[in-house]
Amino acid sequence: MSALQPALCLLAATCLADDGLRRGLTFHVPFDAGFDAESSADDPACRVRAGGKMVSPTTGPEMRLATDGKFGGCLVFPKKGTVRPEYAASRSLAYGTTDWSATVSVWLRLDPDKDLEPGYCDPVQIVGDDVKKGFIFLEWSKDHAPRHFRFAVRPIYHLWNPDAVGWEQIPDERRPMVKMEQAPFRRDRWTHVVFVLDHLNDHAAPPRARLHVDGKPVGVIQGHDLTFGWDPAAIRLVLGAAYVGHLDDLAVFDRALTDAELIIQIAPLTAWAKFGIEQRLTCE
Repeated sequence: MSALQPALCLLAATCLADDGLRRGLTFHVPFDAGFDAESSADDPACRVRAGGKMVSPTTGPEMRLATDGKFGGCLVFPKKGTVRPEYAASRSLAYGTTDWSATVSVWLRLDPDKDLEPGYCDPVQIVGDDVKKGFIFLEWSKDHAPRHFRFAVRPIYHLWNPDAVGWEQIPDERRPMVKMEQAPFRRDRWTHVVFVLDHLNDHAAPPRARLHVDGKPVGVIQGHDLTFGWDPAAIRLVLGAAYVGHLDDLAVFDRALTDAELIIQIAPLTAWAKFGIEQRLTCE
């Protein structure tokens, strides 16, 4: 038995324990062999904006692939730039106009206080045809030391900002946001970040959104009307807005995973997929 095989057997046992979880994996980009998604319920092609057009990305000074990922390869943003890889994501995120639940998982490696340049930084965004119709993002704050790590779900503009003031002018307790003042990000280790959307756009059930970091619950966005007005065809995942650091193994599930699934299974599931192992792995 190879040194790797016991770990693979553990991954297989964990994944096989919940076939529904595996079927719920609707998008996965490992960054092992390129920028495109390995699997997607939408078009798997990665695109970047250049000259007013959407084109295939290439390696350059603002974005490249590297071999020192969490499980294999990874995406690296060496410096703050304008290159932001995008992926079509309406079906992958299972967006619904009357009920929407999904889970997004990503691995990040950086020292925010040393690596990031001044200003906001969003490693992952979900965008539609207009930010005033909705906007979801992970971000680092721009003025704090240490910089706060935050997860925000901004629905239709007037719902979260009826007074039309700046984002930072709204008190934290009134913003549809979860924040970490002391987040565990470092250059020498990977940090696992997951956010869960549960019953957004649903007026029959209370909507909420949860943030987990390294398998631990951080906070919940609730008590807000989280109604979005997006054109489903325009929904995209966007990476690396002003981000400087490593990013790996972006995965999307088409439902709200439970806390137990997040802690026990989400990291092994994406790792399992990265090894390209068949479901019926046998251990001898």
